[in-house]
Amino acid sequence: MKFIKLHSRGGNYLVVASNIAWLREAENGQTTVGIVGGQPLLVVGTPEEVSEKVLAG
Repeated sequence: MKFIKLHSRGGNYLVVASNIAWLREAENGQTTVGIVGGQPLLVVGTPEEVSEKVLAG
């Protein structure tokens, strides 16, 4: 199981990479991360930046 650290303005998340279903651009330079079986997370960065973290992690 591979964990990815994603930063949020309200705190940070450790997310299981295989549980990420989708990325969507949100307001103020943030991205919404869809989680399989859970609520979406709002994280800092563009979808491209977040996807780079996921793929590199």
